[in-house]
Amino acid sequence: MIRPLRAGEAFLADVRAAPGPLDLWWLGQSGFLVAHEGRHLLLDPYLSDSLTHKYAGTDKPHERMTELVIEPEKLGFVDVVTASHAHTDHLDPDTLRALPGATLVAPRAHRELAAERSGREPVTIDDGETIAVAGFEITAVPAAHEAIERDEAGHMLHLGYVIRCGETTIYHAGDTVAYTGMAERIGPVDLALLPINGRAPERRVAGNLTGEEAAALARALPAGLVVPMHYEMFAFNTEPPDAFAAACERLGQPYRVLRAGESLAAHASR
Repeated sequence: MIRPLRAGEAFLADVRAAPGPLDLWWLGQSGFLVAHEGRHLLLDPYLSDSLTHKYAGTDKPHERMTELVIEPEKLGFVDVVTASHAHTDHLDPDTLRALPGATLVAPRAHRELAAERSGREPVTIDDGETIAVAGFEITAVPAAHEAIERDEAGHMLHLGYVIRCGETTIYHAGDTVAYTGMAERIGPVDLALLPINGRAPERRVAGNLTGEEAAALARALPAGLVVPMHYEMFAFNTEPPDAFAAACERLGQPYRVLRAGESLAAHASR
């Protein structure tokens, strides 16, 4: 078990004491809390054991590696929560229903599922669209998990989000592998949040960027700083951040490896 750096009331105290103007905390897996000028955004939070319960007793147990940083019920101050696609570790009913006051932003392809899991009507977005919610400007870009896919109406099934918080730009990749023209489509960002768990057929789940690929993408954007995500949550589907860190060092790409519950002060770095 990997203990988070801060959890529970200590985590909340850290959030309250954050210096601003922009602070970010890793919550494990692909979940981040962003604070900007008194507003709060949750990116793809998975703050429950719903998948552990779902797959208990099966041949694909979702054994949790990282302890829960915070119960979602204690995040009632959050203004906006995003889901990048329909997988439960990104669109978790147990987390979303504990946050009834937060506006949910989700892909238009999953509107009905997002409404069902969250108990409220989401604000939907599709590739190339931009919405403004509670002081955050969110633009949808394609994600390929493991391919770029659309529903019958042409709506993207997997998205990444480029979020503008004042002068700072954050890219949350959701779940994705690299695709042709990806860096050009996203453009320069101050902070990139990228998955690093890679692809292994024996896991029987859709894959993501490897650590080396994440470092290369961050360099190509370019990103002022890159933070890895989507690892150390489930024992069957993880990779250590060592290869990612080594690749960043080799490429001269600034990076920061966070522990669950740990924060960084983000600011415009380009």
